[in-house]
Amino acid sequence: MPATPDAAGQARRLMRGYDRATLATAQAEPKDAAPDDAGWPYPSLVLVASDHDGSPLLLLSTLAEHTRNLARDPRVGLLFDGTGGLAQPLTGARLSVLGRAARSDEPRHRARFLRRHPDAAFYAGFADFAVYRVAVERAHLVAGFGRIHWLSKDALGLPGVPSALAEAESDTLAALNAAHAAALPLLVPLPPGSAERGEGWTLTGLDPEGCDLRCGGYVARVDFDERTNHPESARLALAALVQRAARPGGTGGPR
Repeated sequence: MPATPDAAGQARRLMRGYDRATLATAQAEPKDAAPDDAGWPYPSLVLVASDHDGSPLLLLSTLAEHTRNLARDPRVGLLFDGTGGLAQPLTGARLSVLGRAARSDEPRHRARFLRRHPDAAFYAGFADFAVYRVAVERAHLVAGFGRIHWLSKDALGLPGVPSALAEAESDTLAALNAAHAAALPLLVPLPPGSAERGEGWTLTGLDPEGCDLRCGGYVARVDFDERTNHPESARLALAALVQRAARPGGTGGPR
């Protein structure tokens, strides 16, 4: 099925909205195994953040099997599963992202990962851990029965990295968390079967399309009404979302 702007938007939301994914790598020659065992698909669970342009970011140990595999073949697949909690999971959306992973020493990448996953700070400084950026080449979206799209990198419509927003992100997040602490839970959709959103939500990331939030083991994604490349317009965009959510009958943004 030809890709549509709606399909590309849904794909980007799946990439940005989840903090974990299934990583598929090509098995290097396993230890204590026959040479022809190499090349088998090797799936593993990884934590994920995203750069401002949507590129997935991973924190991997050189001791892990999947990192050994990447040293031999940088091609990866990442499955983002949006079917959790559905009575019929196959009616839900999921996205397979194909790309190439390379180690990154860009401080911005490490900072974004650790804000998304604060508990990872406990081991992120170990010598065997490094951040890897996945350069996306294409993606396969299954949005439900019969709604299936292959999307090229161009069709995905990933934004560029806005230097002004990226450089001011840390200070902007601190200011927004201080200004809107009490209102942030209003942006988060109610969990199924729950009457309360809970407290303690904080903003962990800003990008041209929206913002990421975390509360303990839960994450949420809220999209802006339109793309922005500047910290001041991001502040205004978030303030507008908070104001809308605070109105009677207002709702939080999508996960």
